[in-house]
Amino acid sequence: MELSLSHNTEEGRTAYLHAALSIGVSSLEAHLNAISEEMLLKRDLSILDRSILTELDYSLKNGEYILTNNLKIYRILERYEFLHNRFGRLKLDKNQNWWSKLSNALEARNNLIHPKKNIKITEEIVKSALEGILNALDSIYFSLYKKKYPSIRRKLQSKMVF
Repeated sequence: MELSLSHNTEEGRTAYLHAALSIGVSSLEAHLNAISEEMLLKRDLSILDRSILTELDYSLKNGEYILTNNLKIYRILERYEFLHNRFGRLKLDKNQNWWSKLSNALEARNNLIHPKKNIKITEEIVKSALEGILNALDSIYFSLYKKKYPSIRRKLQSKMVF
């Protein structure tokens, strides 16, 4: 996002803002995938748990539910809620300010990737989105691991300064 501030043209600023939003959401999804992989190591998982964690569909075969090789994509917010509530020690509080920022971030990213209407991605939208993503990661890390998300202290500062 910092590069958008220093770019000379509107087109360049817009490109960097789009990239920051896309990478932020992709990062969230990567963290959720890593957490899902880790939770798959647990023994007491139902077929539905495994379906959500692996994003594979399930079916009834010979009187038993089995995972199939068919992809079953769940929405990012649904997976987030599932991981937080199923495996976390704290229930998700959707009244937190970051929850609406996270929802808005995903809506903005979806509008960018699957345009149905022309929207302008602004610095304020991206800043709010990244704050929502960082705080969502902090919340799930604390609930699952009893530790803060390691990068939360840097906030939106992406460069390491020593």
